[in-house]
Amino acid sequence: MNILLLEDEPLELEQLEFMIHSCYPMFKFVKASKESHALAAAQIALKKQECFDLAFIDIKLPGKSGLEVAAELKEKFPLMELVIVTAYQDFQYAQYSIKLGVMDYLVKPLVEEELVKVLKKFLKKHPEMEHHSELVWQVLNVIKTSYKNQLLLADVAQRLHISTSSLSRHFSEEMGMPFSEYLIHYRVEMAKLFLNINKDWSIQQIADETGFNSQHYFCKAFKRITGKAPKEYRKLNRVGDGFFHEQ
Repeated sequence: MNILLLEDEPLELEQLEFMIHSCYPMFKFVKASKESHALAAAQIALKKQECFDLAFIDIKLPGKSGLEVAAELKEKFPLMELVIVTAYQDFQYAQYSIKLGVMDYLVKPLVEEELVKVLKKFLKKHPEMEHHSELVWQVLNVIKTSYKNQLLLADVAQRLHISTSSLSRHFSEEMGMPFSEYLIHYRVEMAKLFLNINKDWSIQQIADETGFNSQHYFCKAFKRITGKAPKEYRKLNRVGDGFFHEQ
């Protein structure tokens, strides 16, 4: 599932991605700090015959308003759902938003509980985007809350009162990879966020915060999954440098 995030404040852009990503780590993001970047990203997606499934757009942007950009994006992606990120005083735009078919609003400062409600609303409206059983969602939640610690499939199975072999089979079938590999991918995804947000953290700190037992193992896993060393990734993905697509 592809999500577009359009927000001109770099820290708020990173926060929004972090909050969504922590709940749904396999979502893919295109982040834009300017309306021109968002529209350019849309053109690239169209050339690749891809689409945006959901967009979070700040209503107040330099130049065009978020609603003007939303209207242009809806022309390119008619099935894309829109969520407007706004401040209280921006509700004067509500009538125009209704015409655009805006799915929901989020009010700044963002609250994770409200964001999760919006995401669940989207998934309920588009169940084809959500393919996981209740059992696998429970496993994903365990990973989300415990990825920093040593985490074995046997421990998760015991917590969920199911045999390790059965849980392993169900998880691999639904996620397309074994539990251990998914956990590594999740940790690397979280490391990517920490590399962008916490510029003063050392590579060792990030390895520790994401559950890797050594910096060497962390760097090896990170390079295998992203194709870049952590330091190289941090250099290439500086906050505020426009849009970039995280694979």
